[in-house]
Amino acid sequence: MELLAGLFGLLALLAVPFVLALVALKVVLTLVLLPFKILAGVLKGVFGLVFGLLGGLFGLVAGGVSLLGVLLVLFFVLVLLPLAPLLLLGALVWLALKAFSPAPRLVA
Repeated sequence: MELLAGLFGLLALLAVPFVLALVALKVVLTLVLLPFKILAGVLKGVFGLVFGLLGGLFGLVAGGVSLLGVLLVLFFVLVLLPLAPLLLLGALVWLALKAFSPAPRLVA
């Protein structure tokens, strides 16, 4: 059992330099890439704000257009559709009067 513990301790001592090297490499890479991460965060914030505002403006415009469309459909359904028989009758009377009235003659 002592032999196993001694081998485990030796393995741990051999692994320490590799772990330290990996930690040092990670710290160096983090320090090298930190300016790019800061730049990416700033650009993401700026572009996120700009495109967020543009998206909100587009949403407002689309909402206004859809509101106008809904109002137009409601006007058609609630006002013009019930008046359709009267409009058709008026059109027939107008056509009949136009057909039976004499056409104006131009004297040349």
